[in-house]
This record gives sequence, structure tokens and C-alpha cells, in this order.
Amino acid sequence: MTKLKRLSFTALLGAIALTVFILEAQIPPLVPIPGVKPGLSNAVVLITIGFLGRKEALVVLLIKIILGSVFGGSVSAMLFSLGGGLLAYAVMALGFRFFEKNLLWALSALSAVAHNIGQLTVAAAVGGNMKIFYYLPILLVSGVVTGVFTGLVASVILKRLKNEK
Repeated sequence: MTKLKRLSFTALLGAIALTVFILEAQIPPLVPIPGVKPGLSNAVVLITIGFLGRKEALVVLLIKIILGSVFGGSVSAMLFSLGGGLLAYAVMALGFRFFEKNLLWALSALSAVAHNIGQLTVAAAVGGNMKIFYYLPILLVSGVVTGVFTGLVASVILKRLKNEK
């Protein structure tokens, strides 16, 4: 793939991730638990790792977080997104070669859990209260469920992209 094509794909995937991130924020919660949402924009980051590589996936993640906070959130929301997103990215980037073939859903579940842990860590640091971690069991379960779904979506799309490559 040429540099220009790689850059174009990175920009396109960044725009898709940003759009999904903003749209997802507008959808009413599927369950009455604060902070639980599908996280479909993370599927785009996972797809980017598989299709283009780690560096491009980090760019897509940062586009999604920074511009998503500017267009649809706030600077304080950006801190939580960065904490969760960077930890989830680290799990994805380190685990991709082990989970790539048939277990992308498992990697996605692990990264969703990491995302929740990252956000709780930021909340504890900002709020100065470790009691926020009492919420962790609920977020672990929701992270696994939404992560599996997101991983299955990413897996289907990534297979199709690789077939078109």
C-alpha cells in the first residue's frame, strides 16, 4: 500500500470513528446503568490495527477522542476518554498478534474492560476517591458483553477488508 493510500485510509477510518463516537453519544442508554454503551467506535480502532497497523490505529484513536471531545463533549470528558482509550489501545496493540485469527472478540472484550478500568482510574484521580472502584464489577460485566459484540463487528469488517486488499 502506498503512503498516500495508507494516509487516506487512516483519515477515512478516523472520520468514521469520530462519526460513530458522536452518534453513539446521542443514542439513549440501552440499559439504565451510567457509563454503559456499546463502544462501537472502538471497533474502528481495532479494524485499523488489523488493516493498517498500530501507529495508524493510535492516530485514529486520538482523532476520535480529541475531535469527539471538541464536537460532542468537553475537555473534562477528554480526560476520561484518554484514560480509557489509551489503556484499551495498549491492550489491543499488545494482544493483536495473539488474538488476530479467530479470537478478535476476546481481544475486544479485554480492551473494553481495560477501557473501563482506565476511565475509573481517571475518575479516582480527579475525584480523589477510590470508592469509585466499587462500580468496577458492573463495568467489567458490561465491558465483556459490549466488547464481545464490538469485536464480532470488527472481525466481520476486517475479514472483508482483507479480502478486498
